[in-house]
Amino acid sequence: MKLSVIIPVYNEVESIETILKRVQDTGRAHEIIAVDDGSQDGTRDLLKKLDGKKGVRVILHEKNQGKGAAVRTGMSAAKGDVLLIQDADLEYDPRDYPELLKPIEEGLADVVYGSRFLGRAHRVTMFWHMVANKSLTLMTNILYDTILTDMETGYKVFRREVIEGMVIRANSFNFEPEFTAKILKRKYRIFEVPITFNPRDYTQGKKIKLHDAFEAVWALIKYRFVD
Repeated sequence: MKLSVIIPVYNEVESIETILKRVQDTGRAHEIIAVDDGSQDGTRDLLKKLDGKKGVRVILHEKNQGKGAAVRTGMSAAKGDVLLIQDADLEYDPRDYPELLKPIEEGLADVVYGSRFLGRAHRVTMFWHMVANKSLTLMTNILYDTILTDMETGYKVFRREVIEGMVIRANSFNFEPEFTAKILKRKYRIFEVPITFNPRDYTQGKKIKLHDAFEAVWALIKYRFVD
């Protein structure tokens, strides 16, 4: 099984080398696709130096388009049998890859979500951010008759066949609800596994904002009824 790790990147000069090394150290990635989404803090220059080294492929967006656009670019370029989305900000730990990949390797799942709310170690912070995440997940469960615990997780792993013929339109953080809505409507087998989580706060560069929650609500409602 060949794993493509897709890393959307925007202004992560302080963390990008570290996350790339952590992914490489897992020994699981066939390729690492880093998509820079118009960074302006030196990330692009750093990625250019790393391009082609130890399985890293770098794709540059000329201007900032949003996380969803960077993920879509990465998915289009990926050559692996299984794709894994990895944030660049060190909130998610690549040492969880074995647990994330196991349900797919064993033929039990088409898609695996790494849940921040299933009891693994996590930093204690940002109560209202957690409330927003759980509220969006509850809305997902009601609209799509499922029992997810973490729809908004950044760790989504899936077989290539899952996205063949699927049109993803999201450019921003509404990638998460759109992707989730479409795989649920297509009845793919989804497993959740617990992951460790070390969230950063807004003083440390966290990018998601309140308006992104409203966009997620709209995406969940819209894609319940249209494709």
